[in-house]
This record gives sequence, C-alpha cells and structure tokens, in this order.
Amino acid sequence: MQFAPRELVVDSTQTPAEVEQMVADALASKAQLLTLVDEKGRRVIVPLDKLAYVEIAEASTRSVGFSAR
Repeated sequence: MQFAPRELVVDSTQTPAEVEQMVADALASKAQLLTLVDEKGRRVIVPLDKLAYVEIAEASTRSVGFSAR
C-alpha cells in the first residue's frame, strides 16, 4: 500500500494463481476495492487507488520437528 510504513502481508490458503486472478479482476473492474481473505478467514480490504504493487509468493511447506545440521 502506498504511504504505509511497511508492506502488507496476507497469508492465504488460495493458490498463487487464484490470488493473481483476484487482483487482475479487481483492477479490470470498477469496484475500486481488492478484498483478500487470509488463512484464518479474516478479510483484508485494500482501496485500489492506494495499491502500489502486489507480490505473490509460491506456497511453501512448513517443516515440523527438529533436524540436525
């Protein structure tokens, strides 16, 4: 978001392709809002005129347990 002291990070259960499509649809429409849902079901609503960029990372698997290095 523009003029924010740090970037907005949203962890989602959606695939990167689904998130990309949602962003593209919001930019193509006249809705003026991008609504994302995080992995806990909370909604994040971003006004499109304040959107600076969107970085979509690939899904990562989290390891559980300990490992010796």
